[in-house]
Amino acid sequence: MSEVAWLDDGQQRTWRTFLAAVHLLDASLDRQLRRDSGLPHTYYQVLAMLSEAPERALSMTGLARLLRSSPSRLSHAAAKLEDDGLIRRFRRPGDRRTTFAELTEEGARVLEAAAPGHVAEVRRVLFDVLDPEQVEQLHAIAEAMLGVLDPEETEPRYTDPGGAHGRG
Repeated sequence: MSEVAWLDDGQQRTWRTFLAAVHLLDASLDRQLRRDSGLPHTYYQVLAMLSEAPERALSMTGLARLLRSSPSRLSHAAAKLEDDGLIRRFRRPGDRRTTFAELTEEGARVLEAAAPGHVAEVRRVLFDVLDPEQVEQLHAIAEAMLGVLDPEETEPRYTDPGGAHGRG
């Protein structure tokens, strides 16, 4: 067994600061969405992903993959969103095995109402505190991490869906 390459003080400080920032970022986004629209961040993400999909529908498996969620966790969220009339789940004729989720008109209205506050919060806690060079550096850092975490690029990557208006 080789010797452990422990983190030096600067690396440890950076690592702990990064973890705290990621945790607090998610908590801040969740708080804002719950306060302003009654939606948890997870539900908002479901609606946003469906809004960007062709025909505003995705298979539940594909949606879980995009959200990096377990199927059971997504199923729970989908049931609540369906009960609220924000999505509908269905199977296509001839394919009884695959369940799809589709954004409803009401879901689109709720998303459109929630999006401005969400984007304002993303700007407030991330982009407003970084200069343009730091934004580029953050992007490069995230890409470098993805290169190690997903070298085969099996996980979905962001592509500009055109017309998503940066809903987050």
